[in-house]
Amino acid sequence: MPEQILVPVDGSERSTEALTYAIESFPDATITALHVLEYGLGDLGTFSGMTGDLPDDEAAEAQASEVLEEAKRLGDEHGVDVRGERGQGRPERVITKYVEDDGYDLIVIGSHGRDGVARVLLGSVAEKVVRRSPVPTLVVR
Repeated sequence: MPEQILVPVDGSERSTEALTYAIESFPDATITALHVLEYGLGDLGTFSGMTGDLPDDEAAEAQASEVLEEAKRLGDEHGVDVRGERGQGRPERVITKYVEDDGYDLIVIGSHGRDGVARVLLGSVAEKVVRRSPVPTLVVR
């Protein structure tokens, strides 16, 4: 049984389903919900390559706090302590870095369920995490 589980959360239904699955399937594990902030992805950031303190950062921080509080509430409802963590950068890189640095032995991640051309063109964070992860990754779909 895994002892430390990382669950990336973004506030979507799929990430909530992944967190619920982790809580219900591994109630004795240490579960960490990780929300990754992607600063500088608006028009200015996209075209200039800049990242950092742009006007939307405050809104992103507020949303991150809300998502992590919801993750903790979900854990409380099931009697499981869920830790909240934040990262900043490209989600797939931040997620795998957390796993490498902090000794997680399982990632439980939600899939956004893209199929066909959209998946091929856009890729998905879950797919990139599966390819990069040094530990088993369970995709909840």
